[in-house]
Amino acid sequence: MRVLATALLAVAAGLPCPAQQFENLAPYIPTPQTLVETILEYGAVKPGDVVYDLGSGDGRVVITAARSFGARGVGIEMMPELCRAAERRIRELGLQDRVKIIQASALHVDLSPATVVTMYLLTSSNERLKPNLEKYLRPGARVVSTDYPIRGWNPTRLKVVKTGSTEHKIYVYEIGHTK
Repeated sequence: MRVLATALLAVAAGLPCPAQQFENLAPYIPTPQTLVETILEYGAVKPGDVVYDLGSGDGRVVITAARSFGARGVGIEMMPELCRAAERRIRELGLQDRVKIIQASALHVDLSPATVVTMYLLTSSNERLKPNLEKYLRPGARVVSTDYPIRGWNPTRLKVVKTGSTEHKIYVYEIGHTK
């Protein structure tokens, strides 16, 4: 009972509760904007796509998908303060009709509307997300993972890019062609 009370107090205060901490799939590190654009380009994002960004942080991937690629965007983020920051930026840019942020765990969200899923998580996190990706995504949907592969899946494309002195790998998987 004490654990439940502590968790409820944490949630009420806007802090992650122990269950949320367990579900945290990666630390928050903002993705450089040039890399965001390359990720979306290489994922072949186009008007009409619905881009889900798992662990969306400040929303820069879904905002860029809408502004620069004509797509709709849905950011999935657990941290309340990052959700609020993303929502403020979306309002400032007038993108409320094309971009939304959902405060939730990527492990428990329905991905079926997505035509593209982007993620910059750890390999172990990708492993935990794989059943959800397989359950919800339709054939032809693309999954773009930065730096960390999805074990057991074969990428349809792999690109190595540099941002400053850092080298990144962009893995693109197409549902129906992952095995």
